[in-house]
Amino acid sequence: MMGDEIYFQKVMSIIILVALVVLSFFLLRPILLSIVLGFLLAFIFSPINNFFGRFFKLKDIPVILVCLLLVILIILPIWFLTPIAVEESFKIYLSSQNIDFVTPLKTLFPSIFASDQFSQEVGNMLSSFVSRSINSLINYFSNIILNFPSLMLQFLVVLFTFYFALRDKDKIIDYIRSLLPFHKSVQDKLFDYSKGITFSVLYGQVVVGIIQGLIIGAGFFIFGVPNAVILTALSLLAGIFPIIGTAIVWIPVMIYLLLANNTVAGLGILLFGIVSSSIDNLLRPLIVAKRTHLSSSIVIIGMVGGFFLFGILGFILGPLILAYLLVILELYRNQKIPGLLIQEENNKNQ
Repeated sequence: MMGDEIYFQKVMSIIILVALVVLSFFLLRPILLSIVLGFLLAFIFSPINNFFGRFFKLKDIPVILVCLLLVILIILPIWFLTPIAVEESFKIYLSSQNIDFVTPLKTLFPSIFASDQFSQEVGNMLSSFVSRSINSLINYFSNIILNFPSLMLQFLVVLFTFYFALRDKDKIIDYIRSLLPFHKSVQDKLFDYSKGITFSVLYGQVVVGIIQGLIIGAGFFIFGVPNAVILTALSLLAGIFPIIGTAIVWIPVMIYLLLANNTVAGLGILLFGIVSSSIDNLLRPLIVAKRTHLSSSIVIIGMVGGFFLFGILGFILGPLILAYLLVILELYRNQKIPGLLIQEENNKNQ
């Protein structure tokens, strides 16, 4: 009888726990990505918080300073640049309706586009693709303005998560450790490699990519390239992709400027483009040296899959989710990491 009562209590405890977890998930689902983004930003800004912490005894002061820095870096660009981006998107959309895709194709590839019918079909396909892409871009920037109150609430969640993650990161890590069903040695390895992979993806891929995008974006503004805000935004996005990089944006812009007889601007963009693409080879080894390195194939697959599942934030979450899965699988197999897809950066260079 006593055994049945204990069994009943365990079953009811599990049912109540599962019910609360499910309800909590549905409660947090609208803001779940904002919470995750807050933790990711806390990881990125943690070195800055540690730097400020050297000058203040109270740990809340450096955290507040970093929060103010985050607000400035996010709110000001959105506030000032979003209206410009919407205006530029409309201009690009109207201009794209009159673009002649056929003549440049025939000029650059005369043997391939010798047939007028084939050239016209390809031109129509390109025109339709450009129109749809620009229309999606207009809708995206317009939604930022239309949904501004909702976005501000999401940003408040990001900010609160960011604040508490920076201030109480040690307590949070200890709490997560207490929930993990692994031996302490396995937990240490899991946290070690997870931290290395997170550092590699966020700094080696995202931060370096953003720096590359900002460099070529500066070139767009300096040489007066039309629609510089949109082109810079595209460069920031392209910069975080391994292999692809900002070249997918600045090379077409350079070709367009040279064909338009704007030689100075074209050569200037070429110079900034070379610097933007080359700085990756300089910064990445400095940032991720002797840290866990994730295969480029996993990063690309994770980014594409993450984008379809989570949207823009998926470019960061996708590779991290796949990387954490690989780490747990390798630890479960009791294999020594690095493996085929996860490697030590210093081993890779040897």
